[in-house]
Amino acid sequence: MIEILKNKMTPERILSAGVGLEREGLRVTPQGKLALTPHPSIFGDKLGNPYITTDFSESQVEIITPVFDSVDDAYHFLEALTDIVINEINENNELYWPYSMPCDIPEDEDIPIAEYQGEEGKKARAYREKLIKKYGGKRQLISGIHYNFSFSDDVLETLFRESGGELSYRDFKDKIYLKVLRNFLRYRWLIVFLLGCTPGLHGSYIEKCLACMEEVDSSETFLSQDGTSARNGSCSGYKNEIDLYPSYASVDEFIASIEEYIKRGDISEAKELYAQIRLKPKKFNDVLGSLKADGIQYLEIRTIDLNVFDKCGIAKVDLEFLNIFMLFLLLEGEESFDTWQQEALINEVKVAEHGLKADLELLDHRHWTLKTAWAEDILEKIAEINEYLDLKQDHCIEVMQNRLRNPQTTYAERLKQLMTEKGYLNANLELANEYRTDSVSRRYCLKGFEQWELSTQILIKEAITRGIKVTPMDAADNIIALEKDGHKEYVKQATKTSADTYITPLLMENKVVTKMILKENGIPVPAGEEFFSVDEARLKLPNYVGKKVVIKPKSTNFGLGICIYDRGGTIEELLEGARIAFAYDHTILIEAYVAGLEYRFLTMGDEVVAVLHRRAANVVGDGIHTVQALIDKKNEHPYRGDGYTSPLKKIKLDDQAQLFLKQQGISASTVPRPGELVYLRGNSNISTGGDSIDYTDKMHPRFSEIAMKAVRAFGAKFCGVDIIIEDYSNPESAFGIIELNFNPAIMMQAYPFEGKERRLGYNILKTIGLAD
Repeated sequence: MIEILKNKMTPERILSAGVGLEREGLRVTPQGKLALTPHPSIFGDKLGNPYITTDFSESQVEIITPVFDSVDDAYHFLEALTDIVINEINENNELYWPYSMPCDIPEDEDIPIAEYQGEEGKKARAYREKLIKKYGGKRQLISGIHYNFSFSDDVLETLFRESGGELSYRDFKDKIYLKVLRNFLRYRWLIVFLLGCTPGLHGSYIEKCLACMEEVDSSETFLSQDGTSARNGSCSGYKNEIDLYPSYASVDEFIASIEEYIKRGDISEAKELYAQIRLKPKKFNDVLGSLKADGIQYLEIRTIDLNVFDKCGIAKVDLEFLNIFMLFLLLEGEESFDTWQQEALINEVKVAEHGLKADLELLDHRHWTLKTAWAEDILEKIAEINEYLDLKQDHCIEVMQNRLRNPQTTYAERLKQLMTEKGYLNANLELANEYRTDSVSRRYCLKGFEQWELSTQILIKEAITRGIKVTPMDAADNIIALEKDGHKEYVKQATKTSADTYITPLLMENKVVTKMILKENGIPVPAGEEFFSVDEARLKLPNYVGKKVVIKPKSTNFGLGICIYDRGGTIEELLEGARIAFAYDHTILIEAYVAGLEYRFLTMGDEVVAVLHRRAANVVGDGIHTVQALIDKKNEHPYRGDGYTSPLKKIKLDDQAQLFLKQQGISASTVPRPGELVYLRGNSNISTGGDSIDYTDKMHPRFSEIAMKAVRAFGAKFCGVDIIIEDYSNPESAFGIIELNFNPAIMMQAYPFEGKERRLGYNILKTIGLAD
């Protein structure tokens, strides 16, 4: 088989596989007690959200990634989901518990079982009520990582085609997965050692399980002397009442085994078999029937403890190793004997409970062998596969070899030392708080989508949070598909949707036409005229010398090419402004300058959803640094970046900015006085380095009504209305609409420099009919 892979496939094709991840985790209070609050309503229907749901309890959040063909993509999406959960539960001052074994938990009667809606919900609830009676609620709160794996169609079809056997493709695929499953059961002890991360229990856990460990101190910390994974041990873990050993010789024999267990009353249905690895069907609501009709679709590995040292619960290097480990399981031979499953279970428990003992022995085909020697042999075989197939997975293999040779670097030993020093609760709470700080600090960024415009990231994040299926279609054009309950919408750049007509942006991008339509609807606009050439500008601009005016391109966005003369300008300065404007359009406008501050009214549907004051790019003097040095320092703010992937933009001292400074009699080398506010340009666009300040709750409603009147004149559903107002709190104040913007960026209102953050992704979903 390895020769087929070597000769017929590239390393990249061999490693490509279907990888999906599920992570369970408890919501806890800042004190480490189980949060008894309901599952956050923002996540919607628990049975309908494909990304964020519950497991056994209302307090147990489960996050689920789609299937990806690379470890990197799966890990990044898991991190995105983890960030979403941490940020949402933080609103209720709760933490996402990073450890597989439970926090400080109450007795069974006080553990809130997950609530569901509808007929399917009743079945889900009834199943959980049976589990708590049969196994107890405390065991049900154990959490972990489920690693869903499938070989790529490319790999399976190549092996099938080259094998030349008599089996059908479906039967061949089943045979492949059954072999991998059997070998995983044989070698799962190695995963328990390498990834095990549950060396202790809290004093509120099951008493007979605590008796198997040593109480460290009065903080209710109980630790195993040399165990790696209480979750996979004989007492503390999540297991069936009796050990069950179904047949994995074929799909039919497996089904027959499960039916026999159900008939005997050992389990109530197929999913109650708490196996370390599961055969997964096409239809989840009929496991056995679907396996028989459609065959095995993928394998679900359930051995993996949450890794407390990674915010996502599993490190990327461990996922990389699991990927090549699955290949090893496919290529490794197998020797069958009657009690091989019993032997595999013995090895699992021994490593879970004593894996850190240097002289631990395991059963290998009925013979005792030193765990370290056997593990070295397996890792060496994996290294040989890696080298022979040129897979370039040296790093993850070396990491595992180092863990084996230096047990102090294993997750279990590291966590045991941490809990010895700080106590069970404090050790895990410190990590949970660290991950919360990280997630909150980068809440505007969606992991795995960093190259998408931030406005689109905001929409994607909101859709995922609310259980709306997101399909990225084109990152370069920021096009996504959103779908829920059969309703599908295509969206470009967050606010280009089917809700607006084709003509709307064409009208808005023409500033002359915009002014005409506004005027027709009784909305005041600044007076001005058009210039079609530099010669015409040179001829007419003397009429504007000394007057307060604005020169700008006829059709532009983001404040590009705009020069403001709020103190009047010389003929030379006006001509320079004309030159800058003509660089962006063949036609330019000169308009009367409207006194006051500029505000962006963001409208969606039939309402103003946010109002923002955009303060022009500026620096504040300290009496020491030059203007340029102050710009460099301000650009270090974490919100400031380049392009459209950050809430604020870096300030650039371009021609327009230098001209604006010159009008003030200063330059980039000037050292402003302490506290002196120096504006760097007349226009206040965020795209040119401005500051965003939320005024939604301060703005007088009259101006929001004016903004909506302007938007209705164009029939727009999404719009950014720029209004200059002398006094935002006075309904009689002078004002002037200077621009309407189709496809407005939303990141500056969602994450303002000052003021309240707004959930504008929700407003978009509501406007296009995907949210209530």
